[in-house]
Amino acid sequence: MTTAAGSIGRFLTLADTADVLNISLSQAYSLVRSGELPAIKVGGNGHWRVEREQLEAYIASRYEESRRQALWNESDYANIPELTADRFV
Repeated sequence: MTTAAGSIGRFLTLADTADVLNISLSQAYSLVRSGELPAIKVGGNGHWRVEREQLEAYIASRYEESRRQALWNESDYANIPELTADRFV
């Protein structure tokens, strides 16, 4: 991002979003196209914009998912084949 965090507007470009998440532009585009990261199209050319609050919520949800996965991996049930996610992949 080329601006200080305090001066960022309400919406971020996909390039800014990719920069915040430290991922490629194509990965950010995939997150938006899949609906995993909510975004809107604006302007005549339909440029994607991600609302800062949505990005923060997405980041928080990834942390929560990681936390839950870590707890699951530590649980007594993680070694039961019928309950592991690997069986459904």
